[in-house]
Amino acid sequence: MQRLLTGALVLSVAATLTAQTRKPPAKPPAPAVEPKKLVPDMTCPSPLGIGVSSKIGYCDVLTGRDPMAGILITIPPHKGPTVLTFDLHNRHTYSEEQVRANRAYARYTATIGVLTMDNTLISRAVVQNEFRRASDLVDRIGGGAGPGGVKAVAPTGVESITVTIPEGEDRVSILGEKLTHERIDGNATYTSPGRPIAVISNVMIEFQPPPPPRPGRRGR
Repeated sequence: MQRLLTGALVLSVAATLTAQTRKPPAKPPAPAVEPKKLVPDMTCPSPLGIGVSSKIGYCDVLTGRDPMAGILITIPPHKGPTVLTFDLHNRHTYSEEQVRANRAYARYTATIGVLTMDNTLISRAVVQNEFRRASDLVDRIGGGAGPGGVKAVAPTGVESITVTIPEGEDRVSILGEKLTHERIDGNATYTSPGRPIAVISNVMIEFQPPPPPRPGRRGR
């Protein structure tokens, strides 16, 4: 009888210890949040206009040193870095007369910067191309007084730009730095503030949204 009681006591203690050391069931991981790619909220201080063929918006890039005077791009709440992409173009004033006279040649090199709002440079971008004829234009811009209702100024050349923006930034600015313009009658370099020296289009951002908030504990 004593042996039976002792055996039962040992089994009881072993069961208690097993229950105490057993790990609680693991909580299921939070559902993954898919990255988002979208057209951001953007403030364009100098819109060039809408492309006749593409139907997309083009925005002039102005030279300057104050981020608030640039093209402002807002980044929604996010986790990790944000990838900013856009097309960068040079800016050409088209003349049919110069094209017919074989005097329309121009070579452009525009340099711009993507900056934080405290004026820290994140990245530079450059677009360079040559213009000789109308087919060198990317698009014509509507809303002008020229034939067909187009503006004389139009984007030429294209460079696809990708910039990685650090996690802590919720807004960035795009500003022009310098334009070198080579032509038949001479060369010029432009850096004075407030001058349009390039054009951007197709602005997109890709980012990881923050995880949804965890549900609060219910009161007992």
